[in-house]
Amino acid sequence: MAPQGFADKVAFIWKVADKLRGTFKQHEYGSVMLPLLVLRRMDAVLAPTKEVVLESFQGLTNPSQGQDAMLKALTGTGFYNTSPLTFATLLNDDKNLAENLAGYIRRLSPDAQAVIEAYSFDDKVVRMERAGILYGVVADFADLDLRPVVVSNEAMGYIFEELLRKFSEMSNETAGEHYTPREVIALMVDLLLTGKTLAELTENPRPVRTVYDPAAGTGGMLMGALHGIQHANDAAHVQVYGQEINDETWAIAQSDLMIQGVPADRMQRGNTLTQDAYAHQTFDFILANPPYGVDWKGYAAPIKAEHQSLGFHGRFGAGLPRVSDGSLLFLQHMLSKMKPAGSRVAIVLSGSPLFSGQAGSGESEIRRWILENDWLEGIVALPDQMFYNTGISTYVWLLTNDKANADRGLVRLVDARELGTKMRKSLGDKRKELTPDAIAEIARLYGGALDEYAEDPRVKVLTRETFGFQRITVERPLRRRWEVTPEAVAAEPFDQFASLVGRRFDTEAALLGETSGLTPAQKKAFTKACAVADPEAPVITKKGKPEPDPDLRDQENVPLPEGFFELEDAVRAKLLQEAAEQHLVAEIHPYVPDAWIDHTKTRVGVEISFTRQFYVYTPPRPAGEIAEEIRALEGQIQHWMTGLGL
Repeated sequence: MAPQGFADKVAFIWKVADKLRGTFKQHEYGSVMLPLLVLRRMDAVLAPTKEVVLESFQGLTNPSQGQDAMLKALTGTGFYNTSPLTFATLLNDDKNLAENLAGYIRRLSPDAQAVIEAYSFDDKVVRMERAGILYGVVADFADLDLRPVVVSNEAMGYIFEELLRKFSEMSNETAGEHYTPREVIALMVDLLLTGKTLAELTENPRPVRTVYDPAAGTGGMLMGALHGIQHANDAAHVQVYGQEINDETWAIAQSDLMIQGVPADRMQRGNTLTQDAYAHQTFDFILANPPYGVDWKGYAAPIKAEHQSLGFHGRFGAGLPRVSDGSLLFLQHMLSKMKPAGSRVAIVLSGSPLFSGQAGSGESEIRRWILENDWLEGIVALPDQMFYNTGISTYVWLLTNDKANADRGLVRLVDARELGTKMRKSLGDKRKELTPDAIAEIARLYGGALDEYAEDPRVKVLTRETFGFQRITVERPLRRRWEVTPEAVAAEPFDQFASLVGRRFDTEAALLGETSGLTPAQKKAFTKACAVADPEAPVITKKGKPEPDPDLRDQENVPLPEGFFELEDAVRAKLLQEAAEQHLVAEIHPYVPDAWIDHTKTRVGVEISFTRQFYVYTPPRPAGEIAEEIRALEGQIQHWMTGLGL
């Protein structure tokens, strides 16, 4: 629950933003207001230690690492400012306010200065100065009381996150790239905190939990998880970690953490897939909303190198998806961050990772690896039109390496597509939202006991083998006869056999017996040109075995036997072959009795066809009813035409 009084601070800052109208576009408001809020908060936090820091800084130019640590120790925070100015005294020199504010920022500790610079704030200050609004805006922030005794770190976090939400919704055309709707985050946190995980959290008098987001965006998921865990147990100590590739978005996330007293090294910059900032760390809770369908071709080299050189000792041992969508790379990375003793993972994905890629492809192999390890706990289908920059269907995957005994070998599917509520006003592509009641209902559906699901059509509990299949290759014998046609002898040197046009031969050898003077390659080309498919022709054999006809080759999917993933490889191979042969006899031989299966080409695949599991057959309307409706429409049209005098 948000602290009391924080709404007043939000309303005050929201009103200050009105001064930006005409100078900045609405989607730019956040990049002005948020860094000013951070600066003012730091100013208020540092006020009690201002004098001692200035005294200690005398004679220093660029603090060394040790001096930097000393100054941070003096403030008791992760930052300091060696400028003699404060927000209040900045206003004493209105003619040089822009220059003094820039100097004030340059005297921040390196970590804090990097955050403000990532907002490209210098440019914003220049624009406000030219528009004549800089003094008024800074004065308003100077009047904002953000002292820690008035606004706690927790309250400050709520203020920042509420403003971020409001500014993100103002810029809804791009917000979805970095901002996940808060109700989706709330749902993900509720889904993570279920069952024995919640019990362990609430029963522990002083639990310590770590949370990680490899595609942190503005940090909303980290903060949502932090608040959710502390709501479950207010004595919990939560450590959050994140990484974000976009500089300004990283600055927003870092700002949020900084003003809540979180160390600067908990939010790293860079591409998670190529520059893992937490290479040797694992976490209790791992959640993310990675970008959908992002092409990773531009930085594929280090990913492919890690896959090839490290295999399962690295992050991408299971396989590489197509370069047009790196979603499953993020998922593999997240799974590599699970603690051996048990972690929980939640990730928002589009529909493509459920089924893209045929058997043996990178995507299928990744899904197979997940099921082999029995990590997939469940998937929740969200309503469409939930995100700011896309209306596509999305899914929350829940994974863990510490399943409850009752859940082993099983996967829960929850169809929440109809639980969205239409919004009164759309925000970009976001036209639906999840109400608190809907979130509670989804969490109830997902977290209930297995025997509660029998009567609810929105929930399926299936064995993991349900999603696997073997892709078999069905062959049919090659049947050919040879007939010399005008087309076959149209080119040199085959024109010398024009006298054979119209002749038929049952075997290739018989045809070649009538030819001479051709090289082996020419003989092969001539017999190929004369070959004619004929179902009545003799079967072509090689070493006593029928040759397969590539034109008649077919592939089919055969379900995996129950318990397949529990078996040893040798037993699996035998069961697969037996199941395939049974399918051949029962489903194929009644129609094509000469078919056989080439088991050397069999591949095991995995796809999660969510829609198929919840498909409900709707019978067509009776033909008589449709005919009666057509006759009624025809009569109505005739009546209208009569009225027109036609």
